[in-house]
Amino acid sequence: MTTPQTLATDTERHLSTRAGWHEFTQDPPTPPVLLSADEYAALDDADREHYDEVRLDHHARLRVVATSTVRHTVTSGRRLILLNRHAISARRGLIVSGPAGTGKTIAITQLGLAHELQDRARHPNSPDRIPVLYVTVPPAATPRMIAAEFARFLGLPTTRQFNITDIIESVVGVCTKARTGLVLVDELHNISLTTRHGAEVADTLKYFSERIPATFIYAGIDIEHSTLLSGTRGAQIAGRFTLIPSHPFPYNNEWKGLVRTLESTLLLHEHEPRTLAKLDRFLHDQTGGMIGALSHLIRGAAIDAILDGTERITKRGLKAIPLDAAAQSSQLLAEKNNR
Repeated sequence: MTTPQTLATDTERHLSTRAGWHEFTQDPPTPPVLLSADEYAALDDADREHYDEVRLDHHARLRVVATSTVRHTVTSGRRLILLNRHAISARRGLIVSGPAGTGKTIAITQLGLAHELQDRARHPNSPDRIPVLYVTVPPAATPRMIAAEFARFLGLPTTRQFNITDIIESVVGVCTKARTGLVLVDELHNISLTTRHGAEVADTLKYFSERIPATFIYAGIDIEHSTLLSGTRGAQIAGRFTLIPSHPFPYNNEWKGLVRTLESTLLLHEHEPRTLAKLDRFLHDQTGGMIGALSHLIRGAAIDAILDGTERITKRGLKAIPLDAAAQSSQLLAEKNNR
């Protein structure tokens, strides 16, 4: 019998720390082998509990699907990194923007992963390099807070004795020495240029982009409709950054492919192949075409199927999974249109 893989000992590290990002860029764990009915029946209670726990962990992990948005972001980002390689100033960047749950964070982190792995392959004997830096913009951020986010990723001190100039100089120095080539800034919608602090945070990010010889990639909710691209400061951002929209998927061949891909990862003993493929229209109505909601729905139903012992996903089981408010609104609209 194949021994089920042990669970990861640390799944709590966040991408906005160097240790968390390093963990993210390692090879994903090998999926456990689905035992035959006889092998499963032969397990004692302890082995069965461990085997089921490993399968629960497998389904809890987010399977990254190479959607058109992910592919476009990775291709465009890698092109910009090359174009910016010898730029002294006015480096160009990307803004991935769209509604919540449409895969913006996945898109930019997959770009970061591609760049990190490529850099390691080119410099295998340079462990001190930090090719990618990932931060999120805190709510109601101040310039010092955003500078501290950069420092936190790098493990630099941010105590009160360090003023914002000290922090910025430390960040710039480390990034320059460590050959940081890509900076990912998520949750950009937390910046509002209508407030003094928001305008100062935008200026701080711009200053970082001028001092750090790297390509900057932003992601946020509906940035094109926010204040970030208006006024003098907004015009500067709009003039340097290409906008990549993320959006709910229409019910088309790509959506059907996403459902099939996610279904192929299931490790359930009684699940009938193509069950979800036959429910792709229903899944679209339930989720409003949101890739985040689709993944949550399928993974949640798989976990329930293991916990309740049914070992299969059904339409009824899918309906029992609570979704986010945006997906629920789309679901109600679909039900209304089908009446």
